[in-house]
Amino acid sequence: MLPRSWIHRWSAPLLVVVAALGAGTGCKSRSSQAEKKELRIGATLPLTGAESRIGGFYKEGYDLAFEEVNRQGGLQVGDRKLPVTLVLLDDTSTQATAVSLADRLVNSDKVDFLLGTYASHLVEAQSTVAEQNKMPYVNGGGGATDIYKRGYKYVFGLLAPVELLGNTLMQFVDEQEKAGKLPRPSRIALVWENTAHGKDFRRGVQDFVNGAKGGYEIVVDESFELSGKDFGALLGKVKASNADLFLADAHLPDYITMQRQYVSAGLCNKVISYGARGSEKGAVDALGQENVNGILSAVWWSAQLAAKGGPAKAFVDAFKAKYAGRAPEWYQALGYETARALFTAIQQAGSTDREAVRSKLAALQMDSILPGGKLSFAAEHGQQAYYPFVVQQNMPDGTSPIVFPPVVATGQGIVPNPRCAR
Repeated sequence: MLPRSWIHRWSAPLLVVVAALGAGTGCKSRSSQAEKKELRIGATLPLTGAESRIGGFYKEGYDLAFEEVNRQGGLQVGDRKLPVTLVLLDDTSTQATAVSLADRLVNSDKVDFLLGTYASHLVEAQSTVAEQNKMPYVNGGGGATDIYKRGYKYVFGLLAPVELLGNTLMQFVDEQEKAGKLPRPSRIALVWENTAHGKDFRRGVQDFVNGAKGGYEIVVDESFELSGKDFGALLGKVKASNADLFLADAHLPDYITMQRQYVSAGLCNKVISYGARGSEKGAVDALGQENVNGILSAVWWSAQLAAKGGPAKAFVDAFKAKYAGRAPEWYQALGYETARALFTAIQQAGSTDREAVRSKLAALQMDSILPGGKLSFAAEHGQQAYYPFVVQQNMPDGTSPIVFPPVVATGQGIVPNPRCAR
C-alpha cells in the first residue's frame, strides 16, 4: 500500500550534438576545472529501432533542460558559469550498441558525466560501463529493480519501481471491488513482457493478490517476448479464461500491436490495463479512440499535475512554449527531470569532480515535477527514486483524467468498462 507520508506530500550511429550557447573554444583542455570552457554531458537514446518513438520523446525533455540552462548563461559551477553541451548518440534500441557507445562517450569523447538511455534492458546493460569507469550516470528510463540491486555507487534512477506500478493499479481496482463494481473474487488475466520490467510488474500484482485474502484469483499468468508480431495464442488463453481483469505489461509498440489484436478477437474485460501504457497520442492515432476507451494506465507523471502549480506547471508551460503548444507526456517529463537532477548535483558540488558530484546525487533532496513534489535517491532503494504513481483512464471524449489517488484525481474512474458491461 502507499506509505502514509506520500499522501501528505500530495496535499555507426547517428550523432546529435546540442550546441552550447557561447561555448567558444571550450574543447582545448579538460585537465582541470579551471581550464574548462564547457560541460560535455554524454547520453545515448534509441532514436531508431523499436523504441525510437520514446527515444525521441526523451530527447525533447533533454533538449528543453539544456536550453533552459544555457539561456541563463550556463550552469553555475563554483564561481563560474559553464555552458552545457549534450553529446547524444543513437543506440538503435539494442543492448550491445548502448554499451559500446557509452564506452565511447567516456573513453574517447571524454564527456564529463552521463545521462542514461530509455528501456530497462538497455539501462541495465549500459550502466555497467558507468560503474566500471566511476562515472555518475543518471537515468530516467530504467524502472526495473534489478538495475538497482547490484550495489552500484554511480547509477541513479528517476523511474520509481515497476513493482509499485502494478501495486498502484491493484489499489485502484480494489477500491472498485469494495464498492461492488467488480465481482469478488475478481479473476485476473496477467500477461507480461519477458524482461526484468515485466517480472517486476507481475510481482507487484501478485504481491497485492497474495495479501488480499481471497479477493482475487489469477487465472492466466503468461509472458511474451519483446517486439512481438502475433499475440493470437496468448489472447486466446485470455479469452478462454473468462477473466474480469486483463492486466498486461508492455512497451508502447507491443501495446499497440496487442490491443489491435485484442479488439479484432472480440475481447472485452471489465478492467483493462497495459501498465504504464494507454493514454499516448501515438496509440490513439494508431488504434482509434473507440478502441482505447476505458484503458487504465499507471504512470510516473502526468501533465495534469501542473494544476497544483510549482515546478510541474513551470515545466508544462516551458514545454508548450518550445513545442508549439503540444502537452508533454511522462516520457518528456522524465527526460527533463533526469537532466535537471544531474545539473542540481553539479551545482551543489560546486565542482566537476566525479566523486563530488556522485556524493551530491546520493544525498540529493530537490523540489521536483514528479508526483509527491520531491526527488531523492535513497540508499535503501539502491539509489532508485521512490514516489507515488498516478492512475489515468481513457475517456470517450479523448481525455485521460487522473482517477487515483483520490487526493489528486481530476476525474471519476468508470468501472466496469462500459464497452464490456453486461
